[in-house]
Amino acid sequence: MGRLQTFDNTVVVQAARDLFWNKGYEAASLADLEAATGLGRSSLYHAFGSKRGLFDAAVADYLETVIRPRLTVLRSGATDASALLEYFDSLARSTANLADDSLRSGCLLVNCAAGLAAHDDPARAVVESYRSELTGALRLALASAGLAPAAGTAGGAAAAKGDVAHRDGVSDAAKSSLDERVRTLASLSMSAMLVARVNRNEAVALLNTASNQIRVWFANSDR
Repeated sequence: MGRLQTFDNTVVVQAARDLFWNKGYEAASLADLEAATGLGRSSLYHAFGSKRGLFDAAVADYLETVIRPRLTVLRSGATDASALLEYFDSLARSTANLADDSLRSGCLLVNCAAGLAAHDDPARAVVESYRSELTGALRLALASAGLAPAAGTAGGAAAAKGDVAHRDGVSDAAKSSLDERVRTLASLSMSAMLVARVNRNEAVALLNTASNQIRVWFANSDR
């Protein structure tokens, strides 16, 4: 007869998630996980198979409860810069207001990128998937705000200068400009989450730099 599970799986996973978020996968010991979840290692192994199984469950929860809700504003379809600014401004506010003893400093996945993902293919794939999801949401928000060329246009000034235009009407130069903007914003976001663990003020400054750059792009756009 199987052992009856008597604990709330979500509560356990989120307790482990915050521990991994704070200490990283490798530094979080089984004793730490027992203390954080209130369960013995036999119960943890029975429910999740291994420490890695618990970590995978914690990452899945992090993506669903922290990352994707945070990216929702970028997918709102706002036709001005408000969604982009709200994403970075809200991230700056939450970073600035985080309690000194909070376990949720920075980003679990960015922290993972500097540790486990450096030598673990499944972890690397999760981090890369997160980066791709972030850049995709930023790309959509830039396009919705009119800060990126839309399919069917002639590429504006770039086309007038003789840049190669594709069948969708967007020039190579215009696409390159969009890629650079996406990379700039994604890099500032991920860098801020890494720096937040050691210098909160600098992390906030990086996020504010992203907001200021968006304002410059918007002020200089011909939309």
